[in-house]
Amino acid sequence: MTIARLISDRSTDMISCQIGTLVSDALQLLAQHRIGALPVMDGLNVAGIFSERDMVYRLAEHGPAMLELTVGRVMTSPVISVEPATSVLNALSLMTMRRIRHLPVLSAGRMVAFISIGDLVKYRIERIQSEADAMREYIQMA
Repeated sequence: MTIARLISDRSTDMISCQIGTLVSDALQLLAQHRIGALPVMDGLNVAGIFSERDMVYRLAEHGPAMLELTVGRVMTSPVISVEPATSVLNALSLMTMRRIRHLPVLSAGRMVAFISIGDLVKYRIERIQSEADAMREYIQMA
């Protein structure tokens, strides 16, 4: 299964922020939408990712003053991304190896989706459950 198939039924509306957004405003977006990370845009291009981890690391580094910095100063960059043709297993492997939890999906250099490790694990669990159900049905019919 590819990422394209995984995201095919999603809305194209994505929560993101701009590179000049204040950290305090980005944190409000994270809390309001109950998400763990935001793609940081520089115009139409993904410049980085601002996550809960970035907040914790920068809070330890800058103290409360980090709330007045822009996300462009505290985001994780350069961006690690995948393309729609990437397989779910390859994306999971990349996330595991790089110890990241979110990936922008880029097509022709533009972000078309933003996926989390939770999206990929959910797919894998559903797939395994479906295979187990098919095996049970096969055994009962034999």
